[in-house]
Amino acid sequence: MTGAHGPTEAPRPTGAPRPTVLTALRTAVHRIDRATPAGRDRAVDALRALAILGVVLGHWLVTALVADGGALRTASPLRSMPWLTPVSWIFQTLAVFFLVSGHVATRSLASAQARGTTYGRWLRTRMGRLLRPVAAVLALWAVATGCLLVSGADFRTVHTLVKLALSPLWFLVVLAGLTAATPLVARLNPLWPLAVVLHVDIVRFGLGGPAWLGWVNVAAGWLVPYTLGAAWTRGELERPRAGWVLFGGGAVATAVLVTCAGYPASMVGIPGAAVSNLDPPTLAAVTFGLAQCGLALLLREPLRRAARRPAVWAGTALANLFAMTIFLWHQTSLMAVTALGLLAGRLPGLHTAPDSPAWVAARVAWLPVFGCALALCRSAFGVHERGSRRPAGRPSRTVRVHRGSGRAAPGAVPRA
Repeated sequence: MTGAHGPTEAPRPTGAPRPTVLTALRTAVHRIDRATPAGRDRAVDALRALAILGVVLGHWLVTALVADGGALRTASPLRSMPWLTPVSWIFQTLAVFFLVSGHVATRSLASAQARGTTYGRWLRTRMGRLLRPVAAVLALWAVATGCLLVSGADFRTVHTLVKLALSPLWFLVVLAGLTAATPLVARLNPLWPLAVVLHVDIVRFGLGGPAWLGWVNVAAGWLVPYTLGAAWTRGELERPRAGWVLFGGGAVATAVLVTCAGYPASMVGIPGAAVSNLDPPTLAAVTFGLAQCGLALLLREPLRRAARRPAVWAGTALANLFAMTIFLWHQTSLMAVTALGLLAGRLPGLHTAPDSPAWVAARVAWLPVFGCALALCRSAFGVHERGSRRPAGRPSRTVRVHRGSGRAAPGAVPRA
């Protein structure tokens, strides 16, 4: 039908059922699936979504804010319950994220160069995607910090909250540096940065070298999976054998380092521990990352099959669309729930010491609440990320599907 201002929808036939929320959701899911280009490697998006999910759940499970008098202090259940250490093996997935980042960045750079886009323009676009969402986090916490200090809040509490809120930024600094160096590392063999990590740890732990030397591994350690991503782009990791070698070799090396060389078994830092595998990265963290990368490569085909299901792909696409927002705001979501919970008193799993299985059970029950808080943050601040998703040399575009057809048009599927 056509009205005074253009086409209008035909009226619903008398007696026709109204669309339900479930029907609308199912329609949206199938639209996202149909709007996705046939040649897109959905395994890449699935691995990135799993890596982000691992980091978020890992932090929510092992980061406790304990109400101690009038202050909040951080604690870890891994300190009092070492039997939970395998949790850090499952949810410390940063190596997988750097693997995917290296693969996507090198592929994107090659595509941009083929279109005639300069490196500078490509880099500005990539940096915008990474850094634009950071502005909202810094602005909010600058205001929050000032308000807390003016209101007389305990300085230790303010320091704890700000440190937790801004802790994800170190990851973006490293990722930004590696992205800028993509043309230089695109053909670098991963054995070179691995050798640097090995020698740094020999000097630090074997020869009594200075502790500050370990910070060299912040760049060298994460360069290992990043260069593996570049090797993936070059087609060097397509055979299953590559995945098995990385998985088996990395797992064996990590087991030897933990059992025979005194490295911590936990793959995340524990407050008060003499050595952290992650802050800065140690050789054990890097070899563990090799095992994770090998497993990720082996899972590519199963993930491709799973992501062909419209519901699975819709969730994966949305997680990628807001990946940076989720990463940057997940700690703030945890702290917001913790702070509001104080209005009801000291709640188990939220403000109590993480020293018993009861705390673990209570913390798991809080996870959906943290998720709801994160969804609110995504709604409020996700616009900063969506506005920055712009391929180098092209105007901003996403993908939608026209009503009633399978034809793609400008709208909402994330680009790599």
